[in-house]
Amino acid sequence: MIAIAVVVALTAFSQAAPGGAPSEAVAARTTSTPSRALTPSGAARSVSRPVTVVGIGDSVTTGTNCNCETFVGLYATGLASERGLKTSSVNLGVAGWTSSQLLTALTRPGAFRDQVSKADVLLVTIGANDLVALESSQPGGCPTTCYGPLVESVGQNVEQIVAAAKATQPGHPPTILVTDYWNVFQDGDVGSAENGQAFQSWSDMLTRAESARVSSAARRAGATFVSLYEPFKGNGSKNPTSLLAADGDHPSSTGHQLIAATLLAATPALIP
Repeated sequence: MIAIAVVVALTAFSQAAPGGAPSEAVAARTTSTPSRALTPSGAARSVSRPVTVVGIGDSVTTGTNCNCETFVGLYATGLASERGLKTSSVNLGVAGWTSSQLLTALTRPGAFRDQVSKADVLLVTIGANDLVALESSQPGGCPTTCYGPLVESVGQNVEQIVAAAKATQPGHPPTILVTDYWNVFQDGDVGSAENGQAFQSWSDMLTRAESARVSSAARRAGATFVSLYEPFKGNGSKNPTSLLAADGDHPSSTGHQLIAATLLAATPALIP
């Protein structure tokens, strides 16, 4: 059994969010394993520096209402264990951020952009907050023509986010993994109880529409798209309550573990 030593350090990150969002703390984590990694051919290669994993996005990334280790740190630990790497992780998620706010932070000089420029692997989860204005809509009153423009805007922003992240380090572009959501609003037992089945069916349709647009945007920009819908919901009939926090909106500890495992399974064999 290989022993894994984990050192967790919390450092202050004083970057103010665009639009007046509060500052967030950045969690930095280093995971060490023997400094030999396997290439896809099975031959060992020497690893002289840690692989830096950076997570950017919204409250799913920050771990809101979970009080648990987020998928960003879990992913970095799993990557170290599976591939014999040294990894470090930084969580730059900001609760409440929209795709426009994330894009702004990536395209202006500052601490946020500087941190992203150090990523070897970048994990991106964004877009649910762009649709908050629709949450008060009656399902029958917001068909595709109603939510389509917002979904399209998210897709355009995601494509630009990937491009902006690559531009932070043109000589060493990171491996970028972009996720979708199981639901852009509440789900599981809490969602059904508070919103009713008609709303849940509509939010599922909205979620699938955004997922399809984010998928095409991420792939067009050269990132790896990782769907969280199927792991959480199956074909749409699975109840994800056990994977959600008490608010029915954010992932629980089990949910974060599932996200990390799903990202690991989708990570390309070669990391620059």
